[in-house]
Amino acid sequence: MQEVYEFLKKAGTYWLATAEGDQPRVRPFGTYHVYNGKLYIQTGKVKPVSKQIAANPKVEIGAQSGGEWIRIAATLVSDSDIEAEKSLIAAYPSLAERYTPGDGNTEVLYLKDATATFSSFAGEPKVVKF
Repeated sequence: MQEVYEFLKKAGTYWLATAEGDQPRVRPFGTYHVYNGKLYIQTGKVKPVSKQIAANPKVEIGAQSGGEWIRIAATLVSDSDIEAEKSLIAAYPSLAERYTPGDGNTEVLYLKDATATFSSFAGEPKVVKF
C-alpha cells in the first residue's frame, strides 16, 4: 500500500471513476492519506460522488506520473471515525476552509480489497493488492 500512496503523492491528481446507474462518472481528486494502516480519500457527503459511492462502492482510480501510470480497483468504505476525519483534514489544511471534522458533511473513505496495477510502456505491469 505504501508504494501506491507514494505513486499518488508523486502524481498529485488522480481520477476517480464511479457509476451512476449505467453511466460512468469520472472526476479529478487530490486527497489521499494513510491512517491506521489504510489508504483514505475524502469528499463531501452532499456531492453526487458520495451518493454514487453509497449506491455502488466499487470504484477505480487512475493516475499518471511521467511515463508510468496506475489503475486501482477497490471498494470504498465510509469511515465515521472522527479521528480519521481529523487526521485527513490536518494533512490537507486547505480543506479546512470547506470541511470540519464532525460537521456532518466531511466524508472519509478507505480503500478495501484494492488491486493496484502499475504500468508503463517500458515493462511488464506490476500488481499490488492491499
